[in-house]
Amino acid sequence: MIAGGTQQSGSAYRFCIAPMMDWTDRHERYLLRLISRQARLYTEMVTTGALIHGDQERFLGHADAEHPLGLQLGGSDPADMARCAVTGQAAGFDEININVGCPSDRVQAGRFGACLMLEPDLVATCFSAMQAEVSIPVTVKCRLGVDEMDRFDDLIRFVDTVAEAGCTVFIVHARKAWLSGLSPRENREVPPLQYERVYALKERYPELTVVINGGITRVDEAIAHLKRVDGVMVGREAYQNPWSLARVDEVLFDCVPDSKSRFDVLERYKTYMDTQLQTGVPLKRLARHLLGLFQGQPGARIWRRALSDGAFRAGADLTAIESAEHQLDAVLEKHIASAAIPKPRMELRP
Repeated sequence: MIAGGTQQSGSAYRFCIAPMMDWTDRHERYLLRLISRQARLYTEMVTTGALIHGDQERFLGHADAEHPLGLQLGGSDPADMARCAVTGQAAGFDEININVGCPSDRVQAGRFGACLMLEPDLVATCFSAMQAEVSIPVTVKCRLGVDEMDRFDDLIRFVDTVAEAGCTVFIVHARKAWLSGLSPRENREVPPLQYERVYALKERYPELTVVINGGITRVDEAIAHLKRVDGVMVGREAYQNPWSLARVDEVLFDCVPDSKSRFDVLERYKTYMDTQLQTGVPLKRLARHLLGLFQGQPGARIWRRALSDGAFRAGADLTAIESAEHQLDAVLEKHIASAAIPKPRMELRP
């Protein structure tokens, strides 16, 4: 992400990190919080069945530092959704988000995710049941539409119905979803982005909080969107290039510039990893989130390879991280010595 000028903080949803299956677990969220203090974070989607019958600590465990933090739920039974919302609030989450956007076959089979855009009355009923039981906000993350029901009027009908039930926050992935024929990955890339429809939604409902999601990778893009909507949600870029969040607090929230480096973040995350290792968490589950930390820097490929070779082995400990650091340091020193890359572009260990 690049800088684009300072802005006032505005909505609590001004800058969010998308809930991403297999990506935004508690360890990734902790790492991102070390980089941005202001970004709103979300869990991976948790189904009501998993939360009711599974290991709640696995799905709900989080550090105090992660707040503001939302729990995303997948489900369509109002009673179960309300029960899980209560559980989420008791666990300390700041928000419960209803998944009305995931297009996977597994999600459709469970009658939740994007297919629920075809059942706005059911979404409204789930929302009402949940909000009646909790005091924290219940919000919705949806698409522009699904299959052939992707006209703006279809989106308006959905939002009208759910807003009438009391929902005031809609996070909109600015693409439609194909419920058959496209994989979840293809559904994130193939349907064209239609930002203007999200802008039009905000114009129609100025009283609602509208957050735009999809294809956003830079701060200057976020600033442009924030002239038209209340918030921006970033997905894969935040995971694949976590340092892209480094100036979010300064640029989007008027915070005092932070002089921390990637190495500062790594040292703090190593302390966190050490604590987690002592509880039995394998290093590979912690280290995988570091693969993109040095994205765009000299030695990034060496860093990724060293992590993959060492930290992902069974029984690996922090010495694998330190070995990867030494290999990265060697590359940086070589570049400086040869003057192949000017020092201002280098990010060196403090």
